[in-house]
Amino acid sequence: MHSTAVAAAVPLAQEATRLGVLIRAHRLRIGLTQQELADLSTISVRAIRDLEQGKARRPRPETLRLMADALRLGPRARASLEAAVQRGRATGAGWEQPPAPPTALHPMTGREAELAGLERELSSGAERLIHLVGLTGVGKTRLALAVAERLHAAGIPVLWHAFPGAAADHLGCAEGELAARVAVAVDELLAPASGVRQPGSGPGSGTAAGAAPSTPGAVDSLAELLGEQSVLLVLDGVPAGTARCDRLMGLLRACPGLRLLVTSDQPWEVPGERIFLLAPLEVPAAGVADTSAPAVRVFLDHVRRVRPEFAPTAADVERAAWVCRRLDGHPGALAAAASWLVVCDLPALCDSLGEDPLALLDHLGGRPGADGFRGVLHHRLDRLSPAVRGLLEALCDRAGEEFELAGVTALTGGGLAETGRLLRELLLSGVVRAAHEGGPSRFRVLGMVRAAATTRPRTAAAAAPATAA
Repeated sequence: MHSTAVAAAVPLAQEATRLGVLIRAHRLRIGLTQQELADLSTISVRAIRDLEQGKARRPRPETLRLMADALRLGPRARASLEAAVQRGRATGAGWEQPPAPPTALHPMTGREAELAGLERELSSGAERLIHLVGLTGVGKTRLALAVAERLHAAGIPVLWHAFPGAAADHLGCAEGELAARVAVAVDELLAPASGVRQPGSGPGSGTAAGAAPSTPGAVDSLAELLGEQSVLLVLDGVPAGTARCDRLMGLLRACPGLRLLVTSDQPWEVPGERIFLLAPLEVPAAGVADTSAPAVRVFLDHVRRVRPEFAPTAADVERAAWVCRRLDGHPGALAAAASWLVVCDLPALCDSLGEDPLALLDHLGGRPGADGFRGVLHHRLDRLSPAVRGLLEALCDRAGEEFELAGVTALTGGGLAETGRLLRELLLSGVVRAAHEGGPSRFRVLGMVRAAATTRPRTAAAAAPATAA
């Protein structure tokens, strides 16, 4: 059958799948199976099947060239394929409606500046790989949900992939074939390098239990599905490890409209990665009882969920402000502390937190068998390099809560470059908070981290931080 006859055989009603019909007709014309075409073209069978079924409509130029060569197409037939690809790019991925992010269960408080910044960078495409990092429970998933909701409302499709153990403060993730394809492609992006990806089960947990491991070409298949359209892909709760930089960069190159938003405990440190450190909420200054402070608003909202009749007095507001300072404005810790008001009153809660700020936060650990939030913090400290752990322990031994860079430099005995590298690792780990307003930059070890550091073995570097630095 000549190329003109093949083109004429495509009904107008099937215009949306014209590319797939053309490929299948040319393959059958020369008597090839999908496997034989895959062998000749070096393209995966899955990619060929997806193209023929209309699931992928925007193959990359190299993919189209390899397939045309294997099908032995002339100039006119090649031009027909290219025209069909252009139609696919113009009509998008063919979804009946743009995929949407999960639905948040609770409103977000006190993250207006962070939300505006992330929305601006992702919607404009100024940043295409943003990595949202911070302590467990600091609100990374909730902020990612808010960003995804904003972009989806602006007409940008959102693909959401949650890893096992990710926060589940929302109504489910997308299911079905599209979600499964994203999960397989994500496995291919991350698993070979990190070695920590484990199959999950249930909605939103990644690959289904017992599913086969990722197959080569899954990332290419996803790239062909997304094409050039604007899409936000959210990877929530990524395990510790490093992405496959070559595959990650290849996906971003193949899909110029793709934006990637990642949430995890630590950055990847790959080219093009915009690290967005999410700190705890702002707390009122010592001696100030301000109900407009974000941390106080969050804490009182959680108190009202536990005790709807709660009408705070002036003394209650002062205690709430003290709780927020004691727990560093950490949203998850504030929610966990407020949950105890089912069995005690606010003064008793303050007394317990005054003795040990971590004693009531065990259920913040988030994993079966974990030894509570204290164990989560210990694990975070253990992941620090010995030199950085030594510096952290030395800072915890110092009197006072805040310190400046000059003081840390004097403590380590090193230069600005060495001290800056150590401080950067502490900041990215989330155990130290920075303040840059009103004079020289100031840094503070979180109170919960100080409490956790006193209950774990000390490192040799703590006794001689200058040598460690």
